[in-house]
Amino acid sequence: MPRINSASELEKLRKGVLSERDPDKPCIAICAGMGCFGLDNGRIICAFEEEINKQDLKTKVDIKATGCHGYCEKGPMVVIYPDEICYIQVTPEDVPEIVSQTVLGKKVIDRLTYTDPDTGEKAAHQSEIPFYKNQMRLLMINNTKIDPKSIDDYLASGGYSALSKSLFEMSPEQVLEEIIKADLRGRGGGGFPAGRKWETARNAPGEKKYVIVNGHEGELGAFMDRALFTGNPHSVLEGLIIGAYAIGSHQGFIYIRHDTPQLKKNIDIALAKAEEYGLLGENILGSGFNFNVEVHLDIGIFVSGESSALMKSIEGNTPEPRPKYIRTSVSGIWGKPSDLNNVETWANVPLIINRGAEWYASIGTAQSKGTKLISLSGNIVNTGVAEVPFGTTVREIVYDIGGGIPKGKKLKAVHFGGPLGGSIPESLLDTPLDFDELAKLGAPIGAGSMLVLDEDTSMVDVTRYFLNFLTNESCGKCVPCREGIRQMLKILTNISDGKGREGDIELLEEISEVTGAASLCALGKTAADPLLSTLRYFRDEYESNIEKMKYPAEK
Repeated sequence: MPRINSASELEKLRKGVLSERDPDKPCIAICAGMGCFGLDNGRIICAFEEEINKQDLKTKVDIKATGCHGYCEKGPMVVIYPDEICYIQVTPEDVPEIVSQTVLGKKVIDRLTYTDPDTGEKAAHQSEIPFYKNQMRLLMINNTKIDPKSIDDYLASGGYSALSKSLFEMSPEQVLEEIIKADLRGRGGGGFPAGRKWETARNAPGEKKYVIVNGHEGELGAFMDRALFTGNPHSVLEGLIIGAYAIGSHQGFIYIRHDTPQLKKNIDIALAKAEEYGLLGENILGSGFNFNVEVHLDIGIFVSGESSALMKSIEGNTPEPRPKYIRTSVSGIWGKPSDLNNVETWANVPLIINRGAEWYASIGTAQSKGTKLISLSGNIVNTGVAEVPFGTTVREIVYDIGGGIPKGKKLKAVHFGGPLGGSIPESLLDTPLDFDELAKLGAPIGAGSMLVLDEDTSMVDVTRYFLNFLTNESCGKCVPCREGIRQMLKILTNISDGKGREGDIELLEEISEVTGAASLCALGKTAADPLLSTLRYFRDEYESNIEKMKYPAEK
């Protein structure tokens, strides 16, 4: 592939890719996301390849191992384009029938389509399935359509047009202003305005600056970033390059978990192809802008996803957090200005550049713009990754997309943000998905993990689980975090085991206050959040356990 040296050459290539594609040609899109990978979707992919070869259809039918389709509960999933026939829980034994009946015969196999558990109605098309039709899929829209290893697939979907627009039609200052006007807030947990963070790094003294993709995603129950990055790595890479151009950076880093080899493979292929095409490296698209990217793996600990710890890890040091008064946007990697955003944040950038800040800001709430990826898990009918506009109520996510609580159970709580998050009770389900609204309730969105808990759940035990996780994951650098979490866990374990005493709840609150105020990083500062939210809404469960100790039942 000859290197692309201008915006016009990029568009010429895009037109060439599209001209060689027949929109009416059947394409079998097989989910190759993490969830379906665990369901042995490799056997299904092989079965389709064997069947297509057996029937001599290799030139007549395309097969794509795509990214995550989102609906993990019903995997492995297969979508037949261009008719968008969607089949769920497919097995290798179903493959010959799918090829003969649907691909060739244009007939729908009813037993493989989605059936509404309440009405019994069938849904043959993906867009008709409640899980999908109640979403607004802007970031995930191409996950079911493109091969993540194919840069041509990304180009055919309009990929890298935002980069071209930024480099040739906008100055770095204009790109920055567009992100600020869009009010894009970081999706990694804090919800800090991304444009303001970019601006700080851009204006910080020194010519050498760095930009980083935080793909660590260590939050328990969070798998949104992996679904997006594994399925569409170029969308994240394009956003990163645009951000680098706006900030004035010529070196980027992608930081991911060591235990995601499929993601690492897709990223490596994307980087190699982008460089081959002239979209990465020296003189990108002939614009004179240079930018390179390195991939780094974590060392397997939760705290290495914290911004300053992550940067120390990239330097080759132990990933220990630094005090928060040192802003990484001013002094990050090797003391240089470093802008870090998570996967989802970077993926929003091409959308904003292509469609404009006004369009983006029209989606969501007054303080939270755009869409949010949510990973649904726990006591819920439909587990998976959903994308909804901010402002969607928690109730709508749980029932319209998630399908409600299985086995006729009642909902007790929804927990956001994993071990550093918080829970809200059923009475607050009509709260809109909004950074500030949920934070006021003590349940910040975090990265977007959403754990649904039914009536049989002990909130004391849930909190104990999170504190146990954090006890093991604290780096131990600062005493308030290391010892504070350990002592909270010790008291909580006694309460959970029926050995609690009067004054334990007050002692927990006191330790929480000290730990939150004196810890160095977000792990220690927010470690007590799950505890404080459950004390706020489910205090009676703590008191009940202590009462059992005070007045044990007569034998």
